[in-house]
Amino acid sequence: MRVAVLLLAYAAVLGVLGPAWLARASWTSRAPRLGIWAWQALTATVAVSVALAGLAVAVPTVPVSGNLAEMLQACVMALRAQYAVPGGAAVAASGTVLALALVGRVGWCLTAGLVRARRERSRHAAVLSLVGSHRSDLGITVLEDARAAAYCLPGRGHRVVLTTAALTALEPKALDAVIAHERAHIRQRHHLVLAYAEALERAFPRVALFRTAAGETRRLVEMAADDEATARSGALTLAAALVDLAGAGAPVAALAASGGHVSGRVRRLLGPRRPLHRAAAWAGALAVAAVLALPLVLAAEPAVAATGMNACPLTEAPVAAAPQMPG
Repeated sequence: MRVAVLLLAYAAVLGVLGPAWLARASWTSRAPRLGIWAWQALTATVAVSVALAGLAVAVPTVPVSGNLAEMLQACVMALRAQYAVPGGAAVAASGTVLALALVGRVGWCLTAGLVRARRERSRHAAVLSLVGSHRSDLGITVLEDARAAAYCLPGRGHRVVLTTAALTALEPKALDAVIAHERAHIRQRHHLVLAYAEALERAFPRVALFRTAAGETRRLVEMAADDEATARSGALTLAAALVDLAGAGAPVAALAASGGHVSGRVRRLLGPRRPLHRAAAWAGALAVAAVLALPLVLAAEPAVAATGMNACPLTEAPVAAAPQMPG
């Protein structure tokens, strides 16, 4: 029970203080890929902590070392002791239901989101095969449309799509920057990152942590793609292209260059470039990994600490008395 309380307290503290601090942190904009990793780790560690707390309540810790018979006997005795306590069975069942419900809910929302997004992308790709035209020199699909738009369809059979209006509005360097931005989305698999964040948001819509994480992730994936695009074309060129594409829409399940708070992205591109120092980035990555690993350490600590002792040794057979020698 102590482990379950620690895990729930850890989840509650991170769930309340984590998003409040991380949403205000300026370093996430300076290192968006690290920021994405931080938000994913924060949400994952909260969900994992709650699930492990339920399992810790349902399955008592059995500190046993020795052979298989001793381990099985200790497991039976620990379960008997837990279920013999008034309300023990109800507490164990509640922990099991909590863990299974959380894992099942997240898994269902994630699977349903991925299937739905893939279906939408397949439908749009079928439309593009009928009405779009391929530009081999640019490696893109061109769609006849009076609205300037640029987006990508990630996943299997990925493609970058620009409308004819976008081709007309963008100068060659800006066009290269936009295409590089969309290819960065595909290369960094941002659709999977967003699928995970949005699955948690759908699974638990009333939890502020998951709502904030999904919104910040949408913003940061665009910044991460901006950084990769500006390595080739320059920040000013991409900023001008974003202004030209501002307000453009995109199909469902697509990633558009005009998404993710364009005004803030343009201000970031026009401002001074201040990437994190490599040492700071490594320190941040290690801190995020520690936050993610701590629930596993808390859950495993009792079993690890008990490996050197036998909680339920087998009863030793009485030693037979030595026969009396005739006097």
